[in-house]
Amino acid sequence: MKRMSGKEMCKVLEGLGWVLDRIRGAHHIYRHPDGRTLPVPIHANKTMKLGAQRAIMRQAGVRPEDL
Repeated sequence: MKRMSGKEMCKVLEGLGWVLDRIRGAHHIYRHPDGRTLPVPIHANKTMKLGAQRAIMRQAGVRPEDL
């Protein structure tokens, strides 16, 4: 699986229809048109931890092939 930063994950989510709802500290909160919300950590363009990346991908319905 390709490791990515929070900023890169935001671009993937926006391409799948997620919209930036608000910024809360170091997290961008995204909202999907069906009402789901998803926090994405943004830490100075550092690579996300693998567990956090997998959790975000699972909740957003992103497959490794979509990266």
